[in-house]
Amino acid sequence: MCGFVGAFDLNTGSVPIDEGLREQLRNEVLEMSKKIRHRGPDWSGVYSDNNAILSHERLSIVDPLSGKQPLISDDGKIILAANGEIYNHQEIRKEFERKYNFKTKSDCEVIIPLYKTYGKEFLEKLSGIFAFALYDSEKDVYLIARDEIGVIPLYQGWDKQGRYYVASELKALEGHCVSIEEFPNGHYFYSKDEKPKRWYFRDWEKFDAVKNNPKACDEKGDVINPSVIDKVKNGLEAAVKAQLMSDVPYGVLLSGGLDSSIIAAITQKFSKKRVESDSKESAWWPQLHSFAVGLEGSPDLIAAQKAADYIGTVHHEVHFTIQEALDALPDVIYHIETYDITTVRASTPMYLLARVIKSMGIKMVLSGEGSDELFGGYLYFHKAPNAQEFHEELVRKMSKLHLYDCLRANKSLMAWGVEGRVPFLDKDFIDIAMNLNPCDKMNIKLPDGKQRMEKWILRKAFEDMLPQDICWRQKEQFSDGVGYNWIDTLKKITEEKISDAEFARRENRFPVNPPKTKEEYYYREIYSRFFPSDSAAKVVPHEAGVACSTAKALEWDAAWKNMDEPSGRAISGVHDKAY
Repeated sequence: MCGFVGAFDLNTGSVPIDEGLREQLRNEVLEMSKKIRHRGPDWSGVYSDNNAILSHERLSIVDPLSGKQPLISDDGKIILAANGEIYNHQEIRKEFERKYNFKTKSDCEVIIPLYKTYGKEFLEKLSGIFAFALYDSEKDVYLIARDEIGVIPLYQGWDKQGRYYVASELKALEGHCVSIEEFPNGHYFYSKDEKPKRWYFRDWEKFDAVKNNPKACDEKGDVINPSVIDKVKNGLEAAVKAQLMSDVPYGVLLSGGLDSSIIAAITQKFSKKRVESDSKESAWWPQLHSFAVGLEGSPDLIAAQKAADYIGTVHHEVHFTIQEALDALPDVIYHIETYDITTVRASTPMYLLARVIKSMGIKMVLSGEGSDELFGGYLYFHKAPNAQEFHEELVRKMSKLHLYDCLRANKSLMAWGVEGRVPFLDKDFIDIAMNLNPCDKMNIKLPDGKQRMEKWILRKAFEDMLPQDICWRQKEQFSDGVGYNWIDTLKKITEEKISDAEFARRENRFPVNPPKTKEEYYYREIYSRFFPSDSAAKVVPHEAGVACSTAKALEWDAAWKNMDEPSGRAISGVHDKAY
């Protein structure tokens, strides 16, 4: 995981760029790159010629000694700046044995021979999380691409002269580009084309294409084909194992919820030996360390300790106070680059936790993001009226992950140079989960009158690896689980700080995406200090919802019509107050 800035189309006039302008632009790109050095504190590198400039800030996880970037091909013609991890790089390297002279052991270097062999049509061959800028100096063309879900952030912008820029974070472009957009996930942009094109397509995006898809679900009790449960278990274990490649110490985030506990348990299973080479060498970190954050006595801290004791991790509790979290809000908003209420609430404790993790010398952690979007884990899914609505909401949630959970997990951790990996969002596992019969994932009523619990199939798959009260713990959203008083205090303080008069004039103050609540107004004021442009304001998503739903799902319950509250506690009759 790293950060980069790329500048292209430098020759905007009829006269070729001169040495003085080239040096000026190179210096400007270096200054832009410094703004994201927190993403890559281990090394900096730059490439420049008369047509392109690539600056890279490196966080070394794989091949710390020789994998510095930008990477340059064996013939010196291809230049690559990449952010992320290619989990199947060893398999790809075998394809190019004696065909390409690899210069490093970096997982990202496989992108170069793939491009040389297949041109721009190679992205489906990658299994990983990535955003990259590749420049072909011989053809004077560039290729920009982002992973299918958008786990890795990427932005694009244009300056007054029409030069094209890409950067790992918005802050690198703000103040330099007059127009800024998020680069779409699952897309690539080849400079000979007019605009980005989508490369990631799946049949399961259409309800009718999902295998064995019923129009309605029968009340069938707990009877789900055991082979389906085994497929889920084996698929997720394979994803975790693939993502344990690392040449530095790693750990796991453990909130005590189902998803993080499953990832921690699987990681513990594979953590004793070096996974990537299948060798008998010991792992870089002799014991698996787990981390939880919360207010003193919070639901997550209590549950996380139970899970850690059972799994056998070396567990660390990080306590924060309300005042410490409030003090951190400006820094959090600067790093996560959003004023979205849900994301700010959840990012603040994660940001505080990341600082402690980095202080212990750990540079990579695995977490449970993506499970709720794959299995319908949010409590509002209990109100899904039928299988089709359930599945289509999952597809909508998956398409928006890059705007919310993935953004939070990546930027909150990378603010301190800690890489986050998300095995639930492994490309192959996504296909397994999204092709399941929706009725096997739905919260249908059972013959005894009770309702099947959210993520039942996932709980069943891993019940032998977790304590029962953790395996069957109700969904608790991260910003709730760290301690209910955190959200309650935010609501109270922002209500006091933003006057009724200020809020009444919100459309004058913020004509782009006017805040819908005083809490959002408060975050928006902080955001606008760092990112004052209208382009930056438009980059942030702005959608009504309840308990992390999309706006479309508000139609499921008449009581939600006028609600706009992301906390899981908003779902009355479903959420149980935690201990």
